[in-house]
Amino acid sequence: MDAFTPFFADDDAAGGATSEADDRPRVALFVDGPNVLRDEFDVDLDDVREAAATVGRPTARRLYLDEHATPGLIQAAEARGFEVVVTSGDVDVRLAVDMTRFAVEGRADVVAIASRDTDFKPAIETANAYGLRTLAISPGEYGRSDALRNAASDSITLGGDVPDAGEEPEDDGPRLVGYDRNDDGDGGDES
Repeated sequence: MDAFTPFFADDDAAGGATSEADDRPRVALFVDGPNVLRDEFDVDLDDVREAAATVGRPTARRLYLDEHATPGLIQAAEARGFEVVVTSGDVDVRLAVDMTRFAVEGRADVVAIASRDTDFKPAIETANAYGLRTLAISPGEYGRSDALRNAASDSITLGGDVPDAGEEPEDDGPRLVGYDRNDDGDGGDES
């Protein structure tokens, strides 16, 4: 066993290693960093990873960040098993395209998205249309998007229980705080 085997033990990249967990669904996790990693949500990437793992074995864990991400954040994410994708602007398009590719190429059985941005609703709907199970992971009660939650097969709210079907959340909306800015910019899409 080499030094990288434990890191990829649950991933398809493990070279076909077999275990009892191999019959669980393959989960591809996509995290919208600018919309999830905000001061008001206090999200731990380990919690996001564990939420996605509740529905199957990870086949991909990607954290999407913009050019404002600090090297410390990138290192911390990589240390937690995430592939970090840094874009030179809004991460939405890149994340949506990657998520859709996973769906149409059959690279996962479940696609999970951690975001509060309703722009990802069409990507979830596309994954649903291709027969994949979808999971919307909300960064907290105030970061929950009803549109994502309703479009996805399943949903989880970090820091809370999985809502019952048909339960309407109380949502006063989040404060706009940049995830890595020294100005008053919001660091990402509010929707």
